[in-house]
Amino acid sequence: METAKQVSVKLVNKPGRLAQLLDALAKAKVRCRALVVMDSGDRGTVRFVPTESDRAVKVVEQLNLPYEVADVLLVDVPKQPGGFRKICERLAEHHLNIDYAYHSFGTELGAKGGGVAVVKVNDLSKAQRVLSNNESAGKQRASVRRPVYAR
Repeated sequence: METAKQVSVKLVNKPGRLAQLLDALAKAKVRCRALVVMDSGDRGTVRFVPTESDRAVKVVEQLNLPYEVADVLLVDVPKQPGGFRKICERLAEHHLNIDYAYHSFGTELGAKGGGVAVVKVNDLSKAQRVLSNNESAGKQRASVRRPVYAR
């Protein structure tokens, strides 16, 4: 598990806008470790974790695009059914809210073969402690208390 900088960019929802951004990043030799695109009407949001966050921000600024930078967790997801669910349950047990999450399936990132989840939480340092304890505790942890959801 590690922390990383994520860049969120607002793009006009028109053909070629995403390709233009990705082309500019490629020309600057910035690779994306993870990326997600979400539609929100006439604008879309591209969230990505670049290999070089400072260089990525310069590219976005040169394109004159609105952006935000956030700290996120990159969490190894075990290659087993429910691997990501267990991470979510562990965070919920400690009253940590996941603002959003997405998953990268690249073999380069996931040490356990299951990829890496990019997770934005309300308390980054607490989430790091909780998930680090989870890794070291292994199977000794108590039963999971699952949150109750209203139907």
